[in-house]
Amino acid sequence: MLLWGPPSKFVSGSWDPKQENNEIRSIDDGRTADRLLNWINKQMGSSYGLDDEKYENEHLNTNISDPGQIARAVYDVEEATFTSFDIILGQKMIKLETRASLTKFLQLLVVHHPSRRCRKGTAEILVDFDDLLANKKEVAGLSQKGVLGNYQICGKEIPRGYWMFCRGSKNETRGFSCGLWVLLHSLSVRVDDGESHMAFTAVCDFIHSFFICEECRQHFYDMCSSVSTPFKKSREFVLWLWNAHNKVNERLMKEEASLGTGDPKFPKVIWPPKQLCPSCYRSQNSKDNHIDWDHDEVFKFLNNYYGKMLISLYKDKEHLRDGQTGGVVVEDLAVSTNAVVVPVGAALAIAVASCAFGALACYWRQQQKSRKPRRSWN
Repeated sequence: MLLWGPPSKFVSGSWDPKQENNEIRSIDDGRTADRLLNWINKQMGSSYGLDDEKYENEHLNTNISDPGQIARAVYDVEEATFTSFDIILGQKMIKLETRASLTKFLQLLVVHHPSRRCRKGTAEILVDFDDLLANKKEVAGLSQKGVLGNYQICGKEIPRGYWMFCRGSKNETRGFSCGLWVLLHSLSVRVDDGESHMAFTAVCDFIHSFFICEECRQHFYDMCSSVSTPFKKSREFVLWLWNAHNKVNERLMKEEASLGTGDPKFPKVIWPPKQLCPSCYRSQNSKDNHIDWDHDEVFKFLNNYYGKMLISLYKDKEHLRDGQTGGVVVEDLAVSTNAVVVPVGAALAIAVASCAFGALACYWRQQQKSRKPRRSWN
C-alpha cells in the first residue's frame, strides 16, 4: 500500500484510514508507474514525466541568467546547517581546543542566519552550551550524538533528505558543499561593518576546525591567513569571501578536468557569470580569460543575490506548498535583521548598544536563562 501526505504526519508512525479529514491518504491508483505519476501530478498540479531527468535543476544550466533560482537555496542553507552540525557530532569533533570556534560560529548563526527557524534552533543550543561544557569531563560526552543530538538546530522539519537549488546531476556532486557556500555568502551580506572581522574569523576558525576534507580545510586556512589587515567594512568581508570562492572554483576546475570528477550539467565557473551580472564585468581577456571586475557592481550583486533574493519568491505567500516544504509558514524563512526573538528589555538594550553579534548572542543567552519557564520552539 502506498500512502500520501505531508512528511510531518508520518512521524507518529500511526495511520487510521477511518479517521475523518485525515491528511494521510491511500493512493488508490498506483498499479503502474504511469498511473502513479498521473495521480501525483493531479495532487500537486504538476506535469512531471517519467523521462524527466533531475527535473528540479535541469533548467538551471540552460537558464543561468535567471536570478530567481537562488530563492530555492534557502532550503539548502537549512539542510547544510543541519548537515554541518550532524557531521560535527558524528565525527566527535567537539573538543576543548575546538569548542571556542564552534561557539563563535553558532553566535554568528543565531543573529544572521537567513532562516528564522535555524536562528531559533541555534539559539536554543547556545542557551545551554556553556552549561553542557562546564567541565572537561563532559566534553568527550558531548562529542557523541547523545546530548547535543537531542537539539534540532533548524527545527523538526529538518533534515528533509534532499537538495533543491544545490542538487547535482550525480549523487556525489554539489549538495552539501554548495549549500555550505550559500550559507557562508548569505551570512557575509548580513553582517554590519563593526562585525565584519569577527564574522571573518568565525568562518575561518569554523572551517579550519570542522571541515572534514583536509586538503580543502588547509587551502581555505591559507586564504584566511593571507589577510593581514582586519576588515573594517562588511564590503571587505563580502568581497574577500567571493574572491576566495572563485579561487576554489579555479582550482577545482583544473582538478575536475584532469580527473573527470565534475558534474557535467553544473561545471565549475567563475562567479558570477556574465549572463547573471553583466555590469560586474568591465572587460574579459579572450586569450587568458582574465576578468577586470567592477567590484562595486559585484558587491551590489552579492548583497542582492544572497540577501533579499534568497527568500524573495516566498515573501508574499502565506504558506509554501506542502509538496516542497511540508506546509512551513513563510515567517520561518524571513530574512535576518540583526536581531533574534528576545525580551523587550533585551531588544532595547541591543538596539541602544549596537552590539556586535558575539556580545548580542551572549547577552541574549543570559536573558533567556533568566526566563522561567523557558519557551520551547518545537
